[in-house]
Amino acid sequence: MRRRSPLLSILIVWALIFQIGCQPQMPFYLHEDGDLSHYIDTATEIDYPDLEEPSLAEAEEALRPLSLQNSKPEEVWDLPLEEAVRITLENSKVMRSIGGQIQGPPDFIAQNPELVPTIYDPAIVESDPRYGTEAALSAFDAQFSTSVFWTKGDTPRNTYSFSGSSAAFPSVLQQDTGSFQATITKYAATGGQWSIGHNVAYDKQNTSRIFMSDWNVNLEAEMRQPLLQGAGVQFNRIAGPGAIPGYNNGVMIARINTDIALADFESGVRDLVNDVEIAYWELYFAYRNLDTVIAGRDSALETWRRIYALYAVSARGGEAEKEAQAREQYFLFRSSVEQSLNALYAAESKLRYVLGLASTDGRLIRPSDEPTTAEVAFDWYDSLAEALCRSSELRNEKWLVKRRELELITAKNYLLPRLDAVARYRWLGMGDDLANLNNKTASRFDNAYECLTTGDFQEWEFGLELSIPIGFRKEMAGVRNAQLSLARERARLQEAELEVSHQLAYSIRDLEANYVLAQTNFNRRVAAQRQVEAVSAAYETETVTLDLLLDAQRRLAQAESDFFRTVVDYNKSIANVHYRKGSLLEYNGVHLQEGPWPAKAYFDARRRARARDASSFLDYGYTRPKVISRGSYEQHGGVGPMMIESGEQSGLEVVPAPEPMPADGAGTLDEPAPPVPEPQAAVIRESDAGWAQVESTGSGSARQASAADSANAVVPVSYEQPLARKIREKVAATTKAAGKTSSGSSSGWTRSSHTSNRHESESNPSAAATDRSTPGWTGVQR
Repeated sequence: MRRRSPLLSILIVWALIFQIGCQPQMPFYLHEDGDLSHYIDTATEIDYPDLEEPSLAEAEEALRPLSLQNSKPEEVWDLPLEEAVRITLENSKVMRSIGGQIQGPPDFIAQNPELVPTIYDPAIVESDPRYGTEAALSAFDAQFSTSVFWTKGDTPRNTYSFSGSSAAFPSVLQQDTGSFQATITKYAATGGQWSIGHNVAYDKQNTSRIFMSDWNVNLEAEMRQPLLQGAGVQFNRIAGPGAIPGYNNGVMIARINTDIALADFESGVRDLVNDVEIAYWELYFAYRNLDTVIAGRDSALETWRRIYALYAVSARGGEAEKEAQAREQYFLFRSSVEQSLNALYAAESKLRYVLGLASTDGRLIRPSDEPTTAEVAFDWYDSLAEALCRSSELRNEKWLVKRRELELITAKNYLLPRLDAVARYRWLGMGDDLANLNNKTASRFDNAYECLTTGDFQEWEFGLELSIPIGFRKEMAGVRNAQLSLARERARLQEAELEVSHQLAYSIRDLEANYVLAQTNFNRRVAAQRQVEAVSAAYETETVTLDLLLDAQRRLAQAESDFFRTVVDYNKSIANVHYRKGSLLEYNGVHLQEGPWPAKAYFDARRRARARDASSFLDYGYTRPKVISRGSYEQHGGVGPMMIESGEQSGLEVVPAPEPMPADGAGTLDEPAPPVPEPQAAVIRESDAGWAQVESTGSGSARQASAADSANAVVPVSYEQPLARKIREKVAATTKAAGKTSSGSSSGWTRSSHTSNRHESESNPSAAATDRSTPGWTGVQR
């Protein structure tokens, strides 16, 4: 058999190497089955979370939306505004927002989920394990710690044993040790630290001792009380025990954080109610505007039919250009009807969103409340004082100022030297046994606990510890930082108050402008109606052209739409004034209160209250922190609007046309043309039942008036804080002259600016009876 040449083998190997190249090769496995289902060839990809969270039925069971091609609702739902507010609050765990607008679909929650207020926010801040109130209080809780350890030692040593000394100095130290420690430590509100501990130590070794093993026990009590830096209840309740400069997490700071969260929560509820008002009145206008264009369409259709009938027989007045013009007018109004109907569906959907209902459930919401046309006049000085007192944004900023003031107190405390008084007392015991109850020997060191309880061995220690940083550089920086932070918050508060005053002025200006425009557009509508009637009669006699008739019909439709637009804007302006002066929730009968706790919480609180009642009161004076709050905020205690006295009439009335000038222009009439009278409003009177507007919006409403007051509206009591009195003192001359009934325009109505000046105490006044809630409903509960 021929043997292969070594050169040939080398060539074959090199050929294989060049064929494979430098590419990495997969390893070879004997038991590989080819199942690589566990192999993942991507590092990141879009996944779907494994979450089983049920969706709302309103989202899953929504029907096809109403539109121009699906315009047949199963039912029309007449909804009052009060019921809309109630439904909204019941369905608003997350407070939806339309931003005061009705255009476009809602998209705020999906894009900004972390910024949306919810009913859980105050409770989340309160229960925060880092910065919440309970977390701050937990720093004063007693802390128990214990430990047990056993140790085995076998250590060679470099020792020389003399004759007879091997037991005292063994070359190998064998030792068994054990230790037990138990300590209870508690921080006091005054900054002191108290502790009591028990220590047990066991030691057994091969050296010469009285006992081969022994037990050492002791009971130790220690007290450490700061005398300068870190001392006092106020500092420790602001900064918390063991705080450092720039870090404050005491119970008072935690409580302020909760108050800020409550103010933010109130702002969220207020914004939600404001959105309900806006969406409700916009839907009302959509219905009115639809009615207007439908009336215009029907009128245009009737005109077209009449001209078309003449056109069909080629009669006079039925010319082709007139028929085409009338037809174009009809389709113009028809397109307006279709646009208005689509806008109505959009406005209804936006109201549904704010109410928390399905986008479509077969029902079409229709507002059942009518907007008020009575003039509502707010006293500027009362409203300004109320806005500065009740604005939730200003209250939020004031809490921030108070927090900065407290932080400045703690920062100044760090400028003091650290001087602590320290005291310790210790009882000791030692014995061969830890606790041998049967030991009857007379040795005092047979039983460690018995030796401890005899009290023969006691130690005590008392002294002072002083620590002073040379220069106080960090502490001085902390004080300067706290002063600058306080100055910044105070400046922000002042600018925020200025902004609130401008916002209130803008809202009142807008209110009065909308009322004047409503008067003008009302008279414009009446004039447009008369113009249509006159032009129609003249067209019948062929004294005017078709252009004038069609133009008059368009003007009437536009005047009708503009009138209801301004009436709706006027009612939105009333709500906006309440929004700016902090009384919108009261205006809508909404009261915020804490939700119910578990029954066990009430049981425990009552038990603690009874225990305090059975104890003796001790006025510890110097340990009590200063006051940071003026008590609970009075939610329903504001000033309502005043309306305009107008004799026996209310609402808007038709303007009589003035007499024309002589045709020849030779002179004037003996009597001047009568001035244009303004729409009349309701009469104001005081009542103990709160205040209401003329139009009824349902029982229990703050807007409701009784049947006997159909031409009257009720004025609430005054919410006059000390700030309001200061403002009034500055303008005493003006208010004294304008505070009485002054004459109005020559149309005969007079303006009343009287207010009730009850509740002028320094504290928050009690609320006027303005509850708008239905029986058993108290508003939002968390």
